[in-house]
Amino acid sequence: MFMKTVLALLLTFGWGIFTISNGQTGLINQSPAASVSAPPQPPAPHKKQRMGWQKKQHEIPPKPVAQDAAPGPGQTHQDGRIRSNTNRPPAVNYTDALKRQHRDRHNQGWWRRNYTTIVFVNNCGYYYWDAGYWFPAFGYDPRYEAYEYNGPIYTYGNLLPDQVIYNVQRALKELGYYTGPLTGSMSSATINSIGVFQEDNGLDVTGAIDAPTVEALGLY
Repeated sequence: MFMKTVLALLLTFGWGIFTISNGQTGLINQSPAASVSAPPQPPAPHKKQRMGWQKKQHEIPPKPVAQDAAPGPGQTHQDGRIRSNTNRPPAVNYTDALKRQHRDRHNQGWWRRNYTTIVFVNNCGYYYWDAGYWFPAFGYDPRYEAYEYNGPIYTYGNLLPDQVIYNVQRALKELGYYTGPLTGSMSSATINSIGVFQEDNGLDVTGAIDAPTVEALGLY
């Protein structure tokens, strides 16, 4: 009888412990190992990031560099040359150049109306261009008229009259025909040297600078 009573008490006490351990009353502290963790949450769906379109930047081409304009009458560039006109007529021979030359005096208005290229040469005066030659522009400006030579001067490479004369003097000096200074002026010594060179090379002896003489000197 006594054993039955003890067995009944043990069963009753054990059931109470079982009930408390299932978390109904919280009288028994659960150890961390016995705790039930919450089920893991499923990962949030991965959202693809939309990349914004980048507009292609077009390179802006550089602005063209403006070229210096061709000079008007009486103007020269910094290099001392006159820019040629593509509509210019070809050069004529020296005999025809003499016939084309205006030896009468005219004012600036007349010269500008009849010729588009007029230049000023220091220590000489004004020259106008026609058919491959420079000619003195008599009367263009009476204050500047000191022409040591008043005939036609053949030009090449768009050079001014004094530049052509200087190159001819230098070429004649290298060949032994001219012994004077390089002045760019048609002095009597320069004219004589040109005449001797022309005679030695079978050219028309004019003492002037014409196309055959410039070519024979190897200047172009």
